Amino acid sequence: MLKRLMSSVLVLATAALPLSRAVDTKETDRLENCGTVLKEIMDIPDDIPQDLIDKAVCVIVYPSVVKAAFVVGASYGRGAMTCRTGENSTGPWSAPAMMALEGGSVGFQIGGQATDFVLLVMNTRGAHSILKSKVKLGADASAAAGPKGRNAAAETDVTMRAEVLTYSRARGLFAGISLAGSTVRPDKEANTRVYGRPLTAESIIFKGAAAVPPPAQKLIAYLNQKSPKHK
Repeated sequence: MLKRLMSSVLVLATAALPLSRAVDTKETDRLENCGTVLKEIMDIPDDIPQDLIDKAVCVIVYPSVVKAAFVVGASYGRGAMTCRTGENSTGPWSAPAMMALEGGSVGFQIGGQATDFVLLVMNTRGAHSILKSKVKLGADASAAAGPKGRNAAAETDVTMRAEVLTYSRARGLFAGISLAGSTVRPDKEANTRVYGRPLTAESIIFKGAAAVPPPAQKLIAYLNQKSPKHK
């Protein structure tokens, strides 16, 4: 009887392993893709201006956002957000919080292809709003298409007023794009899977509740090298 019971437990445990590994692999791939996408975009000659990266408090990366065929105009993406730590955002970049992006904007995709998005959060007010709950860009948080080009001036009315600057890349084309009407929110379930316990996005980023997981080290190391100081 004992042998049968142990055998049944072993079978159940073995059956559960592929699902668990699949979940872990999915989040691992997302974090690794975030690092790859950000580096590729920042290596484009006509990329995000360096002075905007240096002024940003947080960066959100959504690799391969796709359009949901069963809902007209709806799009869906999952990515990660990291912010500068320390008093007055003077410290290194934080461990990432997993994030979701949903919206119905016509400009949400380019040519029907999967699109990469990079969002710069320009102040701590915008960062805390996004990390607490679902935020609608253009309504709950002011947003604008970000200027591009190494020589682009960041001191414009658009960049000075916007809490979030948004960029996209699809089919090799990189541009500032409006995501007004789209929503950004923490992905609680994904954060639990990544860190092995339920943690709020705010505690991960601003309270140092978890260390940078291995799949995100490329993303965080790149930001610490590309923009180590907040200006």
